[in-house]
Amino acid sequence: MSAVNDRAKARRRDRRVYLRGHPLLFGLLAATRGRAVRRLGGTLLVHGEEAYREALTRLPLDRTAAGTTGGAARSALGGGAGGVLFDQEGGGHRADRRALAERLGTAGVARLRREWGPSLVRGLAPLSRGGEVDVVELARELAGSVVCGLLEVRGDPRVLAEAAARAAAASVRGHLPGPKRPGARAEAARAADRLRLLLGGGEDALPAMVAVAAVNTTVAALPRAVAWCADAGLWEQAADAELRPRLVEELLRVTAASPVLPRVAAAAGTVGGCPVRAGDRLVLVARHAAGAHLRDPDGRDPAGPGVARLVFGAGPHACPGARLAEVLLGDVLEALAPYRPVVTGARVDRRAALPGWRSLTVGAGA
Repeated sequence: MSAVNDRAKARRRDRRVYLRGHPLLFGLLAATRGRAVRRLGGTLLVHGEEAYREALTRLPLDRTAAGTTGGAARSALGGGAGGVLFDQEGGGHRADRRALAERLGTAGVARLRREWGPSLVRGLAPLSRGGEVDVVELARELAGSVVCGLLEVRGDPRVLAEAAARAAAASVRGHLPGPKRPGARAEAARAADRLRLLLGGGEDALPAMVAVAAVNTTVAALPRAVAWCADAGLWEQAADAELRPRLVEELLRVTAASPVLPRVAAAAGTVGGCPVRAGDRLVLVARHAAGAHLRDPDGRDPAGPGVARLVFGAGPHACPGARLAEVLLGDVLEALAPYRPVVTGARVDRRAALPGWRSLTVGAGA
């Protein structure tokens, strides 16, 4: 099979996580991406790279509004007096981000690698025996290990990760437009309570928010990245110590674990030349701003860190876990590369908070 056909196969498979998981939303975004900014009533769909940056760095945003990331997190997890990071402003926000950034610095990530290392070796062992590995299950255990190490909690990483995934999925279902399923709010509350209990209880919702963010982005992005490598024939790049860091950036850019950032304008302004009113909703399409729909991942011809990092946000509110995500994915690709895995089965997760696979099994290639 030619390289062009390999990449076409990879694109088709990856597109399934959007069209089967959230067909109406992503169908709308695909239909409107021809313009950098498009207004639909009181909502602005922001697709363009510069408009996306402008919205995140120059426009005042209401971080507690219903339907935003912060509003949904506060509603689902109960922000308490301290908030849940995504809904914070001012000194409290800066202090919490600073503390989290310190834990996710070079020394912190090195410490966390010791947490996920044994899980990675154990999880990939079946490949050496001719067996198969469910990369979603592996990603869930790795993410749970990271959370346990980051928050210094004891317990089964897989149980913790499953609880974080359920809390996120229940919260998203409660905030999507359309009729609400009976009992959805109570289900979300139970899921959040279980997660907080596993994290040691207490009134502070910030640990639960960190767990939700770490688990759901990892479980969404990592298996999709592996599928891209398998389908597009990228294992040679993954095995190359010089190319691998650039391939990792490219895969994170294209998989865009949080493809859409919902926000609300706190004051009037402009985005991409389009007037914005206070209270307008903004759907910031990180996937399109980073060119994930236009440019396939390639460590030999990368889009560049300035573009790749857009999937982690921009400005003072950019995700502090970017380095952690890069190191973790790099370790997974390095460990998988000798096996040249091929995808043997894949099922979309229709209930997950973020587009991703419910299962993605791989076996060693020829």
